[in-house]
Amino acid sequence: MPAVSPNEVTQLLLAWSKGDESALERLTPLVYDELRRLAKRQMRRERTNHTLQTSALVHEAYLRLVHARNIQWQGRAHFFAVSARVMRRILVEFARTRQRLKRGGSALRVSLGKAAGVSEERAADLVALDDALDALAVRDPRKARVVELRFFGGLSVEETAEVLKVSPETVMRDWRLARSWLLREIAPGRRSAAHGIPPAKGVAR
Repeated sequence: MPAVSPNEVTQLLLAWSKGDESALERLTPLVYDELRRLAKRQMRRERTNHTLQTSALVHEAYLRLVHARNIQWQGRAHFFAVSARVMRRILVEFARTRQRLKRGGSALRVSLGKAAGVSEERAADLVALDDALDALAVRDPRKARVVELRFFGGLSVEETAEVLKVSPETVMRDWRLARSWLLREIAPGRRSAAHGIPPAKGVAR
């Protein structure tokens, strides 16, 4: 498939927001490819045999995005931001469901097959990180969004800077400070969640 211009994705998103249904037909494969790229980055932290989980994450995120009719797309950067939040919600829902299943509770929103793809340890880590991020968002929303975009959305430093409209240096600084804060906030037994966020120095772009 030829390389897709970021401007092409932006123009199709804008056209779709204005009611052009034909734009969705052209946008779907491009959006799906973008989601798959983000999901692959996210799932690199998992075992190498997690192909099904990656596919499930892409499919669920795609369905939620294309059926979210209330979103007024502002362009590719906005798509990145919303996708990161959607993926965070999906992954945390799976994790919380995994914990409920372990305790014998019912779980209607996520199937057992999907929830089983999240290990008990990973589930507890994700829930701990999600709770800590919510607390960080109250104190410093931008730092919380940096972690959300980079950890859950799999965005590079430059892509995160584009979404937040700040410099890459600001992203790196926020990333470093947010990681330190999360390491202090998360209970010692669950700190592997924050340790999964690499230090700012040497972060892959």
